[in-house]
Amino acid sequence: MTNDPSSLRAVVSVPLSEPLCRLIEELEPRLEVVRDHSLVRPMRGPADWSGDPDHQRTPEQQAAFDAMVDSADVLFGIPDVDPAALARTVEANPDLRWVMTTAAGGGSQVKAAELSRDALDRITFTTSAGVHGGTLAEFAVFGVLAGAKGLGRLIQDQRSRTWPERWEMRQVDEMTVLVVGLGGIGAECARRFSALGAQVWGTSRSGTPVEGVDRLIALEDLVDVVQHVDAIVVTLPGTEQTHHLIGAEVLAAVKPGAVLASVGRGTVIDESHLLPALDDGRIAFAALDVFEREPLDPTSPLWTHPNVLVSPHTAALSSKEEERIARRFAENAARLLDGRPLRAVVDTVEFY
Repeated sequence: MTNDPSSLRAVVSVPLSEPLCRLIEELEPRLEVVRDHSLVRPMRGPADWSGDPDHQRTPEQQAAFDAMVDSADVLFGIPDVDPAALARTVEANPDLRWVMTTAAGGGSQVKAAELSRDALDRITFTTSAGVHGGTLAEFAVFGVLAGAKGLGRLIQDQRSRTWPERWEMRQVDEMTVLVVGLGGIGAECARRFSALGAQVWGTSRSGTPVEGVDRLIALEDLVDVVQHVDAIVVTLPGTEQTHHLIGAEVLAAVKPGAVLASVGRGTVIDESHLLPALDDGRIAFAALDVFEREPLDPTSPLWTHPNVLVSPHTAALSSKEEERIARRFAENAARLLDGRPLRAVVDTVEFY
């Protein structure tokens, strides 16, 4: 660890390319960026932070990796994206001050580590929330457009070479879109839907105005509100409070023919109640990037439902993600060194 309060020993505990390690050093020279690329699992593709699970360290390499991680003032990434490894290093390193998770929903990883209350109070945990906002908002727009334009019907007719009677597509600029959760992702969704001319409503706990949002909705009013909207975009994290929030009561109240797009966490939607809503047309189309259990069970009816678009939790993936997260880490390191509040801090009670 560093003894100089004006610097930090930052250990990179997940795969991160050497150019991006150097970028962090350039952006925040007060950081001592410690890395050993031979000790982390190689990425199999863009932003594969946990690395290749088939890559095994020798006992000597594991000891060296643990020693490196345990020397940190701050960590770039949860080691191996493994909650058990996080618990081990927190126990071994009483001087650890801050951990940045590479996942936007990193709070669930912190929760899974089952850390003591003392540890949770001692260490600041942050996430990459907001870094993925643009890519996920694009998928949400794509999903709502797919529902509005009848993508499933178009594909089915094309495959069967059917030229039907002309039918009317829905127009986004005539729709009211409800964004459930106006955090980093939700705010980006709101901005894009507003630019397309939609009337945008959004749920907010703080009541703080958000660009592009025409009406703020209290979450407790969700059941009353969904009967007045044409599309619902779910961006919420997975917490005890949000578990199955979009469940029987909400889905029974939706305006028939509503379009649903889900880009937050799959546990927010109760799939057992979503399926009947799809079958009877209350939900006309669902574009889902996240699911209650992943990978999605091969036997799930969602795979073959004609009004469902399945995306394998890949909508956020971008070759630029690694650079964005590296830049976020450098920015937050500067904030920490300057005594300013960090961005995207994990609530260690609700873990989001």
